[in-house]
Amino acid sequence: MDITREQIDDLNAIVKVAITKEDYSDRVDEILTNYRKNANIPGFRKGHVPMGLVKKQYGKAVLVDEVNKLLQDSLNKYLTEEKLDVLGNPLPKAQDDLDWNAEEFSFEFELGLAPEFEVSLETKKPITHYNIIADDKMIDEQIDRIAKQYGKLISQDEVTEESEITGVFKNEEKEIENRVTLELDKIKGKRNKDKFLGSKPGDTLSLKTKNLFEDDHDLIQYLKIDHSEAHDLDIEIDFEIEEVNKREAAELNQEFFDKIFGEGQVSSEDEMRAKIKEDAEKQFKQQSDQKLLNVITEQLIENTKFDLPAAFLKKWIQTTGEEEMSDEQASEEYEKSEKGLRYQLIEGKIIKDNELQVQFDELKDHAKQYVRMQMAQFGQTNPEEEVLENIAGRIMSNQEEVKRLSEQLMNQKLIDLFKEKANLKTKEVTYEDFVKEVYG
Repeated sequence: MDITREQIDDLNAIVKVAITKEDYSDRVDEILTNYRKNANIPGFRKGHVPMGLVKKQYGKAVLVDEVNKLLQDSLNKYLTEEKLDVLGNPLPKAQDDLDWNAEEFSFEFELGLAPEFEVSLETKKPITHYNIIADDKMIDEQIDRIAKQYGKLISQDEVTEESEITGVFKNEEKEIENRVTLELDKIKGKRNKDKFLGSKPGDTLSLKTKNLFEDDHDLIQYLKIDHSEAHDLDIEIDFEIEEVNKREAAELNQEFFDKIFGEGQVSSEDEMRAKIKEDAEKQFKQQSDQKLLNVITEQLIENTKFDLPAAFLKKWIQTTGEEEMSDEQASEEYEKSEKGLRYQLIEGKIIKDNELQVQFDELKDHAKQYVRMQMAQFGQTNPEEEVLENIAGRIMSNQEEVKRLSEQLMNQKLIDLFKEKANLKTKEVTYEDFVKEVYG
């Protein structure tokens, strides 16, 4: 077997593979011999079928199969040994005159090669990294929410500003009938709120869906309609009131602290405030880091210039789909995926240059931390180490979970690297200001 490469340019090459009879004949003969031993052909005893008949019936199919296997194995080995960084997969060049009756074969493959380039994490203009804090206003609102959530429900005769109202939204034409519990702070505008205030169980309110809620997305939740229907929905809807209750906040005592945070974890309101602040700012850090990663990703794609083997990649895209794709469709698909491919190459370069790796012990610890967080949501704040080990072990046996957790860890390593090497400026903001500034 002989494999040679013709370099077309920096991004494209042709690999030629020449296969001779000596490369495949032993394997083909071995398979046909086994076929002969087991063949059931009328007129011949098992194991006594003439080899000529076996070759005539199965020879070409076995030859084609073995040559293709040999071709694939040798090509993969060649790409590995030559350390060729290819994009997509090698594309076989069409051969209309291929003669399977010959003893020697020659095949050609087109290669799209990854470009050589350098990545700089420095930017002329500093990138904002947000330090999001939980301010007193947020902590007060959180304590109020939790205290009400774990408080007592007291029945009321009529709706007040503090009421929780349970009822059914109905519209016969749109087949809407959904039972909900809501508070007046969800309702938009004084006119709408006034319709609720003073109403009693058994009353039916006639409302308009347009501008009914402070957040238009609440239409989807409260009316149980599709997202597409919620957009610009403007219909009359009835709300039949079933119950009116007021939620009396729970007393902030040790029983309450133990119920929320686990026994003995918090023993005063000050400690509760500190715990809420700590937990909130951990979550804010994740959001801030993700925002930083998104911004740096965009800047790296914008500022890291290199060419791609576009013609090859468009041709490769045409071969990977289940359905036949036109040149125009392949070009459109390439345009959609080009940005992602560029960042994939940039990220790979950063990981390689900075020797970033996810070690097994890191992955296992990350899995255990993930289990801790999941269990804490169900009130199990101090699980035993043996329990963590067992659950983490089951997670580590699932390839999809391992891939997901590995990607999380690598993302964190990239974020840490960017914090260390990129040109950043830190800006301290409340969560409310962060949302306004980043998401408008």
